[in-house]
Amino acid sequence: MRAWITLALAWTLCSLAIADTLRPPLLLTARAAAQDLSGRWAYSKDLYRTGFTDINGWPAKPRMQRFRDVDVAATEAKGGVGFFEYDLDRAPMLDIPGAWNAALPELRYYDGLMWFQRRFDAPVKPGRRSFLRFEAVNYRSTVFLNGQEVGRHEGGFTPFVVEITQALRETGNRLVIGVDSKHDAQTIPAEITDWDLYGGITRPVKLFQTPATFIDDATLRLTDAGRLVGSLQLNGAQSANQAVSLRIATLGVTLQARTDTNGEARFDTAAPAGLKRWSPESPTLYDVEFEASGDRVRDRIGFRTIAVRGSEILLNGQPVTLRGISIHEEEVGPNPARRIDEAAARRLLTEVKTGLHGNYVRLSHYPHNETMLRVADELGLLVWSEIPVYWSIDWDTPAVLDKARRMQGETIYRDRNRAALILWSIGNETPVADNRTRFHTALAQTVRALDPSRLVSAALLVERQGDILHIADPLLPQLDVIAVNTYAGWYGDDTLEAVRQLRWDVPKDKPLLFSEFGADALAGFRDPVLKPKFSEDYQADYYRATLAMAAQVATLRGMSPWILKDFRSPRREHPVYQNGWNRKGLISETGQRKLAFDVLAEHYRAQRP
Repeated sequence: MRAWITLALAWTLCSLAIADTLRPPLLLTARAAAQDLSGRWAYSKDLYRTGFTDINGWPAKPRMQRFRDVDVAATEAKGGVGFFEYDLDRAPMLDIPGAWNAALPELRYYDGLMWFQRRFDAPVKPGRRSFLRFEAVNYRSTVFLNGQEVGRHEGGFTPFVVEITQALRETGNRLVIGVDSKHDAQTIPAEITDWDLYGGITRPVKLFQTPATFIDDATLRLTDAGRLVGSLQLNGAQSANQAVSLRIATLGVTLQARTDTNGEARFDTAAPAGLKRWSPESPTLYDVEFEASGDRVRDRIGFRTIAVRGSEILLNGQPVTLRGISIHEEEVGPNPARRIDEAAARRLLTEVKTGLHGNYVRLSHYPHNETMLRVADELGLLVWSEIPVYWSIDWDTPAVLDKARRMQGETIYRDRNRAALILWSIGNETPVADNRTRFHTALAQTVRALDPSRLVSAALLVERQGDILHIADPLLPQLDVIAVNTYAGWYGDDTLEAVRQLRWDVPKDKPLLFSEFGADALAGFRDPVLKPKFSEDYQADYYRATLAMAAQVATLRGMSPWILKDFRSPRREHPVYQNGWNRKGLISETGQRKLAFDVLAEHYRAQRP
């Protein structure tokens, strides 16, 4: 008994240490009032990174340092021996947010360092603090304001915040960001994927101004025991021993607490009898207001529980089958720029909710725009969220694991209040090996330390012996939900009739998801007689055969076929059918539904409760 108590205490202390280490220094959770810096930004290509380094690794010459707070034209007008090899005030412009790959044909495959500049004015109020929040910059970013470096970040899909209180001025602010899209063996993901990595400032940049002591983070959730628990974190010199409050007006809930020496306050109360639990059939959200030190934030939060029992997934204590699809973060249109605003998110997720009769979406292979999660909350779609530990990366370098854990932490701290989110995925199709399994085990432990209220999964590869498919991955003990990607009938030599006959040998004590299956089809290419690959007819029959196979798997609790929409992929270069697009979508890049869309929609319609 003492051993178990000691183990539990050790794990609690470990969890606290992980949380302290991985909590981003600034979050600015759920803040509405901001100055949006979206719009036209100047850009300057810097393929050889001369803005940072000169030849032989020497420091960059001033004439190349694009981040300097200099009026180049005015300086040039004075004459003299000096000169410049840049001028961001007279540089070409493109729209931010949005990947540069979609801005101009000559930038389609640009991969390297790009400099961006935005000029803006901002009221500077005494006693207030100022911050810039970048929702995503891909991949490495260095931020300068008025010639001062104010922050750095690595990772293309998670937010980061920099304080600019001391660097901000009333007028003529010069915000310059060096964005390097280059990936390598020690980036996450590495340099080879089956999707377009894009580059640039792909999500909004916002300027926030706060009191000297402000609410940096606030969260609330429903426990399995039927209690509402949460926390509030203050940031500032007066964070300790402050009175804080939480209010849910429609439920008549008002809670009071005080912050500890670290500026954190905790809430814990029985859920009121009138609380309606969030579900895909009834996605109820409540306006929750947090207040402290003259600061106030509001969030719309749904309350539900998620758990596993044997091979069942339980939503609010009841078994649920996940009727879903996978999605990449690309808007519908012929030239996606990874520009997901609310309209674009609704366009994609409505296809799932009403078109496919789905209740679930796999947001792959990286954390998607926060807007996607909030729209999923509103529409009633359960969500799988994934960090881009994809295929092979450097499993043995501690710094790479630290990057992955930090990305996981940044995602969890951003999305903890989203009821839709039920599954954290720690990777996709990684090759089984001892070092890889140790890496993933550390990620699973990180997730459980930061957010034990959700389930852990990963998209695994399968082993095959004849007509039997096995899941023998040593990572299984770390997962709450088993997920596998299977493409029999597309990759390999199986006929579709053979696919129907495949059988699965899987653990019986855990729920199983088919996280991927799919076949390419060029929208409009029909051949009902021969049904060749890349035809809509083959794709539709592939779905029929795979769904028939899936129906024989006793522990299968859901699926997210690959994929809702055709998406960019430089790997896919067949000159007739692909041309840089992965064609496994059930709709084309412009939104045209293929035959297989109706096959899956009818399957899900029949499964609805």
